[in-house]
Amino acid sequence: MSTFDSLRFFNYRLWFAGALVANVGTWMQRVAQDWLVLTVLSDESGVAVGITTALQFAPVLALSAYAGVLADRVDRRKLLIATQAGQGVLAAGLGALVLGGHAQLWQVYLFAFLLGCVTAIDGPVRQTFVAELVPQDKLSNAVGLNSASFNAARLVGPGVAGLLIAWVGPGWVFVINAVTFGATIFALTFMRRGELRAMPSAPRAKGQIRDGIRYVRNRTDILVIMVVVGVVSTFGLNFQLTSALMARTEFGKGAGEYGILGSVLAIGSLTGALLAARRDRPRVRLVIGAAFAFGVATGVMALMPTYPSFAIACIPVGLASLTMMTAANATIQMSTEPAMRGRVMALYMMVFLGATPIGSPIVGWIGEELGARWSIGIGSITALLVSAGAALWARRAWDVQVRYHLSRPHLEVLHRSDVADARAAVAGRLGVQDASDRATAA
Repeated sequence: MSTFDSLRFFNYRLWFAGALVANVGTWMQRVAQDWLVLTVLSDESGVAVGITTALQFAPVLALSAYAGVLADRVDRRKLLIATQAGQGVLAAGLGALVLGGHAQLWQVYLFAFLLGCVTAIDGPVRQTFVAELVPQDKLSNAVGLNSASFNAARLVGPGVAGLLIAWVGPGWVFVINAVTFGATIFALTFMRRGELRAMPSAPRAKGQIRDGIRYVRNRTDILVIMVVVGVVSTFGLNFQLTSALMARTEFGKGAGEYGILGSVLAIGSLTGALLAARRDRPRVRLVIGAAFAFGVATGVMALMPTYPSFAIACIPVGLASLTMMTAANATIQMSTEPAMRGRVMALYMMVFLGATPIGSPIVGWIGEELGARWSIGIGSITALLVSAGAALWARRAWDVQVRYHLSRPHLEVLHRSDVADARAAVAGRLGVQDASDRATAA
């Protein structure tokens, strides 16, 4: 599969371009918001930044399940136009407060919460809408390119935000972000509706959220992904918070250097996204392996003694985290029934983003009490533990075998059905009668 296969489709090209512009603005706002809270509205309080992040993601816990039902029931394109417009209005409102010199910490908390409410609805719809833009066999590629767009923006947004904060202040960053949502609205408005691929819709009925929960409960592969991603997200994916603490308190740097850390992290993330776009069908084992690699990479990053070495260590962290997230997203979408996909993705988003309100204040408190390095270290430790635990459980529950080949060094992970097929093939070459039956029984 070519890395850019999905860009052959007109509607996806429009979506990709519009999302890229809007994502740049989103990353700019994230950096500006955290820097505003940390350096202007509080006395360099990691807890205050953690609370802001928590309030922005808390609505995911309350609204994602309902958003999943909407994603399975209504016109996704029209709903996305509404959510994108809502995010733009909120960004403009916060920018006006800051530029007018009236912004207070509680107001930033309020805007973060309202933005979280809109994005909680936007998330599941955005995740599932991509299936309407490309054929089913290109879905994994489209998901990978979506992540590439998000992380290409991450490469540009934080650095630009840092420069703009130093030049004109955070208020204008919020205003610019408000304008960027127009690109997504334009793309959604001018799509060729006849080329959209209609997905099955769930009829209006009682118990649809319970149906989604029941579906996930009976899928151990999805449950393993949710547990691994949920734990890593809670304690490890707090880069805006931990990078701000490291840049400010550990290395004594300013807004520009803080923004650069986000851009360097995105180098690894963008690489991971482009590699993911070439993958035909990711699997659960990739999610677990990437989570373990993330634990190792963040542990190394936490020990880096200087700002340049810390910045370089961000690259493998970005690669591992993006590989885990993209593999999880694509694996769940491609293995879920289309009529159930919105609700399942909503539950996944609830675990992935809803963990942040729990983790961010804890990580912020650890950063204040034990030091900025430990705010990263806790993410490393928990990622290693949950990935190792998931691998051991999968080996027993799914009868997985792990082999390492020295001749051409690589790790091979086989399910019992794979082992049986391999034995049958060998037996067939040797001419052994009934080899297939014995391999299946084994």
